[in-house]
Amino acid sequence: MKQVHKGLLLAILALAQFMVVLDASIVNVALPAIMKSLNFSADNLQWIVTAYTLAFGGFLLFGGRAADLFGRRKVFLIGLVGFTVASMLVGVAQNEIMMIAGRAIQGLAAAFMSPAALSIVLTEFKEGPDRNKALGVWSAVAAGGAAAGLLLGGFLTQYLGWRWDFFINVPVGIILAILAVKYVPLHKSTTDHSDLDLPGAVLVTGGLMTLVFAITKAPTWGWDSATTILSLILAVALLVAFVFNESRSKHPLMPLSIFKIRNLSGANLTQLPVTAAMFSMFFFISLYAQEILEFTPLQTGLAFLPFTIVIALVSTNISRFFAKIGYKPFMVAGPIFIAIALFMLSHISVEGQYFTQILPGIALLAFGASMCFVSISVAATSGVPQKESGLASGLLNTAQQIGGALGLAILSGIAATTTTGVLSKGTTSVTQATVDGYSSALLVAACFAIAASLIALIVIRQKKGKKTSSEPVIVHS
Repeated sequence: MKQVHKGLLLAILALAQFMVVLDASIVNVALPAIMKSLNFSADNLQWIVTAYTLAFGGFLLFGGRAADLFGRRKVFLIGLVGFTVASMLVGVAQNEIMMIAGRAIQGLAAAFMSPAALSIVLTEFKEGPDRNKALGVWSAVAAGGAAAGLLLGGFLTQYLGWRWDFFINVPVGIILAILAVKYVPLHKSTTDHSDLDLPGAVLVTGGLMTLVFAITKAPTWGWDSATTILSLILAVALLVAFVFNESRSKHPLMPLSIFKIRNLSGANLTQLPVTAAMFSMFFFISLYAQEILEFTPLQTGLAFLPFTIVIALVSTNISRFFAKIGYKPFMVAGPIFIAIALFMLSHISVEGQYFTQILPGIALLAFGASMCFVSISVAATSGVPQKESGLASGLLNTAQQIGGALGLAILSGIAATTTTGVLSKGTTSVTQATVDGYSSALLVAACFAIAASLIALIVIRQKKGKKTSSEPVIVHS
């Protein structure tokens, strides 16, 4: 293995993460084209997004722990190759089932690739300023990739067809795999065993997927229907069984002792409502731009370009302030900016204008998101023993993906319910009712962001001064 400059190593890993985030958002701008091409029903359209995030979020703990036990580079490469193959399968999809199944396989592969990549960053960059800078770049890629996906997706969808939104991953994945073999350090397990907690993996994955599925289908089934209630009970039962299993297992998938690191717990709790709010903006504003304002796919992608620019500028520079004032102020203030931005975006109208009703909200939301993701990443990984870096990475990614999937499921239901309610009055057009639905969902998303700020304010603890970059490492015997 050749010695490699850490900047090149970070670039390889960040580009892999960029692919993962890109594919969570790139389809948003292509949804209308996919719906027409594959004759998707309106009710199933969100599953193009949700199938990916659901499989991703459901298997992240499994993937993160596998990286700790079997080698980070090995698991990273398995995920990368699987993601590349799945991208090709999605690109040739001929119907709803092939598309949704392919997206789920993509998410599964990403669940191994992403936490392994982040855990490599955590082990190669020493805790403190170096890691903070690396996580700043990582966060810029993670948050900016969502907006970049819309721009790239818009270009590809309009000029080459929506299938190229997925085919583009194939050459990139092949190049990254070659570079990873050559430059990513070989890692062997630092644990004294290789026992993967399969019962725990089945329980947590089943519980999380059942929970998101139940909330996604509840607007169709009815929140008070027996099917919805039984599904939610099953989800809770599986998750409770998972916690019980972890407390009794000799080698648990998720050692519960990791939650003794208070800021790790607080950061993951904060991440849930933040990403729930963020996902809604991309989903609803993308649909609003194309379906209501009649933007082309490329115009829609360009509409989100300011988001990417602001993210890149703020995320890569904000960590320098952590040594002086710590990361907690940014975790508290960031969601407030997101909430204000979503409140502004909730005032979209049928005759809306981009420069007055979309651009200000997008720019402000990007500013708040930059503050959130860098500070949350630092808080969630500080003080974590190296042997559990994959688990910490998996937890952080799980909070992000499950938060996004749950948020989109809840907010899509709110939008649909509002639209149906407005139409039932018979006093407005379908277009106006649709916009009313989007507005209601964005307002609720703003409440999610406020909740995130309160969690950070109450839970996160940090001393001022030189020790702001980390918490004491908890040594596990």
